[in-house]
Amino acid sequence: MPGETVLVIDDSPTILKVVQLVLTKAGFAVDTAPDGEAGLSAARDAKPDLILLDFVMPRMNGYQVCRALAGDDGLKDVPVVLMSAKGDQVGERFVKVMGIVDYITKPFSPEAITAVVQHSISKYSTRAVGDYTKPIIAGTQSLERSEEDAANAEAARKQRKAALGKVRHGVVDVVAARVAALFSLADAARASSDESGGNAMPDDHVPTDAAAIADAAQSALDDETLFEILQAAEPLVASGEAGPSLRGDLRVVPIAEVLQLLDAQKQSGALHVERAEGSVHIYFRNGRVDLAVAHGISEEFLLGRFIVDSDLMTQEDLEGFLESRSPGSKLMGTQLVKLGYLSENELELALQKQTRELIYEALRWNFGSFRFRKTRELPANAVDAALALDVEGILMEGFRRVDEWHLIEREVHDFDMVFLRNEDAVAQMGRGRLTREELAILELVNGKNTVKEIIRASRMGSFDVSKMLYRLLSIKLIRRRVMPVAV
Repeated sequence: MPGETVLVIDDSPTILKVVQLVLTKAGFAVDTAPDGEAGLSAARDAKPDLILLDFVMPRMNGYQVCRALAGDDGLKDVPVVLMSAKGDQVGERFVKVMGIVDYITKPFSPEAITAVVQHSISKYSTRAVGDYTKPIIAGTQSLERSEEDAANAEAARKQRKAALGKVRHGVVDVVAARVAALFSLADAARASSDESGGNAMPDDHVPTDAAAIADAAQSALDDETLFEILQAAEPLVASGEAGPSLRGDLRVVPIAEVLQLLDAQKQSGALHVERAEGSVHIYFRNGRVDLAVAHGISEEFLLGRFIVDSDLMTQEDLEGFLESRSPGSKLMGTQLVKLGYLSENELELALQKQTRELIYEALRWNFGSFRFRKTRELPANAVDAALALDVEGILMEGFRRVDEWHLIEREVHDFDMVFLRNEDAVAQMGRGRLTREELAILELVNGKNTVKEIIRASRMGSFDVSKMLYRLLSIKLIRRRVMPVAV
């Protein structure tokens, strides 16, 4: 039952952050501790209703923490849910001993961790429930929120009306000036004709009809002029709603926190994340991600890679299709569906993978800028995709990857690095312990290929390739090539 306190004990900042996000959103009060000793101290300070406990931690592992809890009269009745990674030796024998009432395997989904916590608290928590003020308070908050939303909506309507008024006056001024100029030219031509004794200009040559005025307006409102007029009201005119509502520096506000905010507030609009020459654009509808696209970043994020990775097309078929495309063709995905290469469901699968990978990439960026524009009028490709991806699920995997990246980058910190195979180690170990993908990467390590070239040749993502190189380094099958220093 939401409202209870959950203490999360884990040495991974990622797990602490994600679980706190998920459970807080579900209505629980969440405390965190980075290790077993700190967790015991936090539990003694404020007895929680449930403890989520990592199994493998330095200094005090989950088993040792459970023993300490069991020996504390004030904490021995607190239910414990054990969190373990795949491969940890945790099973049924640990459940319901020393306060452990359940366990969950990492990585877990937001729905899974929420369900386990709700079930465990409702079944095992000793805290008395029956706070009859909660429904009244909730109802009052709901009413206040409704009134606040209505006030915000009214303010947005007034702001939009004012902006549209500015645009309208600007357009009228430009058109009126051009039409007035045409009338003036007509009068001058008529006067000149009269003075010279020539034929006067007939009245029907004066541009007073709708078509002539439309032509005048079209001529007057060139791109530069129209942009200047719309600039003051942009993006109100384009979106029909309030303008830019959020912008900032990634060094101050990590993009993960922005995503969490947009999710929590059920926002709709476009989030633009920019770094150097690259940018990722994420489109939201009611707090869910409908699509992400990018410009100026690695070709590994192109849609074609995800289509091939999902075995929806062969690389040869995709390359043949791309060669046959004419400039200015429709979006590639739409065209592939229309030509029968993909079904709509297959295209959606590839777009989901592409969107997630782009957001994972943006989560790594620790410098750059972001801006969010609130709007319900999304681009056509986002409307067609309508992926409705859950932000919490994306962040959970994204945070895990960021943690891994931090480890990997200690060894594979430059994509211009070159590695050599340790042939003796490869021969001694054999290749049976490596996955097919790892073997493929090992074959590309030849003392000449840079990491960047290995990524391109393997047609895999940079995260996956770097992760495999890190593993090959850790088991000493490859080593870094030391480049000679120029004298």
